[in-house]
Amino acid sequence: MARRDAGGHPGDTRTVRLRRAQRRAWRRVRRAAVDYFRGDGADWIAFVSLLLLVPLLTFATVSLPVWFPPTVLVMPVISGALLLRPSSLVLLYAAAAAALAAESVLLGPYDGSDLTRVTPGSVLTVGAVGAVGLVLAQFRSRVGVPWRRGGSMLFDLRERLKVQSRIPSLPAGWHAEMALRPAGGQSFSGDFVVAARTGTGKRVLEAVLADVSGKGMDAGSRALLLSGAFGGLLGSLPPHDFLPAANGYLLRQGWEEGFASAVHLVLDLDTGEYELLSAGHLPGMQRANGTGRWQTKEAEGPLLGIYDGAKFEGVRGVLAHGDVLMLCTDGMVEAPGRDLSEGMDRLMGEADRLVGSTFAGSAWRLIERVAEDRSDDRALLLLWRE
Repeated sequence: MARRDAGGHPGDTRTVRLRRAQRRAWRRVRRAAVDYFRGDGADWIAFVSLLLLVPLLTFATVSLPVWFPPTVLVMPVISGALLLRPSSLVLLYAAAAAALAAESVLLGPYDGSDLTRVTPGSVLTVGAVGAVGLVLAQFRSRVGVPWRRGGSMLFDLRERLKVQSRIPSLPAGWHAEMALRPAGGQSFSGDFVVAARTGTGKRVLEAVLADVSGKGMDAGSRALLLSGAFGGLLGSLPPHDFLPAANGYLLRQGWEEGFASAVHLVLDLDTGEYELLSAGHLPGMQRANGTGRWQTKEAEGPLLGIYDGAKFEGVRGVLAHGDVLMLCTDGMVEAPGRDLSEGMDRLMGEADRLVGSTFAGSAWRLIERVAEDRSDDRALLLLWRE
């Protein structure tokens, strides 16, 4: 039988109690650190640390002015602009101003030759940095996202957009690739893809390739919102009701640049029969394995978000074994002084050169060959059947 201490449980020794206390303290510290990183915690730790740094730098400036000039006070000023709320930042600035005054008294008045003393330029430098920092802190406070969380939030939004653009796994014999490259090397794009397996037994592939007005960061937030909405509509409505519902959604947003183009693919994975429905988008391009020729599949329909009650007429086709279907946004084929048909011909010609080789990875290679240095977002969806 386990030995019991008087008034306690087995093994409830002083060492065990100490370890439990350490674990509780560590959990509290970790929770406080996470809250501070997310912007939910108080900023008093950073405020006290920076406030204590001000007299230390003042002492260093008075003792070693050659190594620590008066402008070294910009270090806590900049750090405070990134870490503190505006109310705490004002108090830190007051301490920095008092430190400059103390340095001016202790080092003696500026005589026009000794640059280790507090010069008018030093005061202007610290003051200008403080003013810019206060503006940034007020803007950050108004937005409600601290700098510690802002970068991770943007990263999370970008990753969510990528996840929503993934093509679901397909049955044996079917392959799909999607490649997207934002304009100017940015992280956000106005082009996106949403896809889902729908129908009885999940034997139907529905994919929507959309191009939101604008490009890069300007269109990224709208693309994220629309991709979530389109993903919710996809599979929840009959195929012919998707584009009218998407059109109504854009009209309800009331955006100044509230339009987008989109192409909706509905593919039967058993028979290879498909239908393309378009909202002002580029035609689809199909390569027949038997003839080796490309054929454009152009459906009719206006842009999304232009007017209510728009009608969208589809075009049908069949993907036989060895056929390739290619969908893209206008950034792939549009260039100054060149017609869209010329850009599409060039894209289909480059795709022909890749058909004989391993077709995997062709989407990225086509972007690099056809539209590497474009000032517009580019997206390409390839679907082929063995």
